[in-house]
Amino acid sequence: MLTEVTATRYVTPLREGGSLPGIVEADDLGTYVMKFTGAGQGRKTLVAEVICGRLARRLGLRVPELVQIQLDPVIGLGEPDQEVQELLKASGGLNLGMDYLPGSIGFDPLAYQVDPAEAGRVVWFDALVNNVDRSWRNPNTLVWHGDLWLIDHGATMIWQHNWPTAQAAAAKPYNAHDHVLAPFAPDVPAAAAELAPLVTEELLTEVAADVPDAWLTDEPGFETPDALRRAYVDVLLPRAATIHERISMDAPLKAPSAPPGWLAERLPPTHPTKKSEGK
Repeated sequence: MLTEVTATRYVTPLREGGSLPGIVEADDLGTYVMKFTGAGQGRKTLVAEVICGRLARRLGLRVPELVQIQLDPVIGLGEPDQEVQELLKASGGLNLGMDYLPGSIGFDPLAYQVDPAEAGRVVWFDALVNNVDRSWRNPNTLVWHGDLWLIDHGATMIWQHNWPTAQAAAAKPYNAHDHVLAPFAPDVPAAAAELAPLVTEELLTEVAADVPDAWLTDEPGFETPDALRRAYVDVLLPRAATIHERISMDAPLKAPSAPPGWLAERLPPTHPTKKSEGK
């Protein structure tokens, strides 16, 4: 289960996100990016964040730790921004927090190299959960301490918005033409061979169990939260075995050959730098 903390201070909104997430401090002395149940996208985005974030971490991908955050709406009374105040008031109770990565920067494919193995693992995972929101337009990736971190999985598993057609929707191919890591020649077959066997019924059941009951109740067609959890397992399990066969991707674009100076020292000796190119 996710660790539960209580928000003690709302710090600032993050206006880059459509759901207006915010940075908060909690009673465990941690700082988190908080995603609210009262946001317009609804609680299903939080369900997607939990299932995908926890699954990615279990598969060895870098995703910030997730927690449950209890929010007292009284925190919003002192907020001068009316939009933020209304969001806090509408989100009393259980919300989702993502560990804040201080000093991280947004991933730029023109300034940062990703090896084909790591790129393949990310593309395969995004195909598994049908992530339509990791494109060059909106990478939803960060660089922290020199490593690539994945964030924002609320736009995944779109089949959860229409369960009667979920199996058919999940069987569709994954279009990775504009994936932010497409230029790095992702080794998808190797990723599938490594990761698909790890996506077992037991693992998916454990991941789905991390979703709080409060976000799974009153879903049409499901009598209990556990029945709904099972629906996620039933879609993801068969998809993991074959999705690599249905990933479409253009021929990889040429990756950047002249990274900025701050990055050059992190690259393998075989990677050309501006200095070596001039020789």
